[in-house]
Amino acid sequence: MTATPSPSARPRPPDPGTGRRSAPARRIRDILRARIRSGVYGSRPLPAEAQLAADFATSRNIVRDALTLLRDEGLIDRVPGAGTFVVADKAVQGLDRLRGLAETFETRSDRVVNRVLLAEVVPATPLVAERLELDAGDPVVALERVRYLDGAPLSLDASYLTADIGIPLLDQDLTGCDVFGLLESELGLPLGSAAVAIEAVAADPTVAGLLGVRAGSPLLFQERLTYTDSGRPVDLEYIRYRGDRFSLSGRLHRVPVTPRRAVARD
Repeated sequence: MTATPSPSARPRPPDPGTGRRSAPARRIRDILRARIRSGVYGSRPLPAEAQLAADFATSRNIVRDALTLLRDEGLIDRVPGAGTFVVADKAVQGLDRLRGLAETFETRSDRVVNRVLLAEVVPATPLVAERLELDAGDPVVALERVRYLDGAPLSLDASYLTADIGIPLLDQDLTGCDVFGLLESELGLPLGSAAVAIEAVAADPTVAGLLGVRAGSPLLFQERLTYTDSGRPVDLEYIRYRGDRFSLSGRLHRVPVTPRRAVARD
């Protein structure tokens, strides 16, 4: 009698991101991702595997691996009998200007809607106090919102504002407006610059539930400390963006660096 191998002993399908075909597959994936983000395919299906193989002068197996990588990223999905379609267009926010989310798209304001989870005065923790140049325990306004773009959750924003500007903000429309816009237009507070730090994190179960993703899904985490035009820190934000719906872009300028010459030794 032949023993049935346990599930752990059964061979697993090869990972398309590793192995002999991985480098060509990743190259094709990157090209297709760029086309998807620029709207080349729109609502039309992607070309068939045979056509893509001919376009890239490669095998269908490599094309299939590239498509698998894109599916794993949540950018495409295969509809039986219809083809492979783009399922997630990413919102792109530039890094060249300090803007709120709604200001980024410069279109209808109703594209961005906020669900306010928390808006109240709380004592500043030591970390928040340090960033806002306050004493620990000083009152600050905590504002937490799930932000929706075109009806789907995009980010979870946790903001801490100094009390003198945060408390008046509680009387404003936090559901339909950017905080930046309210600070400038309603409170007359000109903003100047922001210090930004960005990293990749995984969604914990609570955040995953709020953003409509699986626990462990990739998120883009941004810490942003915004200053007035006089250089005073007033708004500390911790923003968690869905990795499948958001990206950042910008243009970097090269400043020539003079190489350090080695010091000759006797």
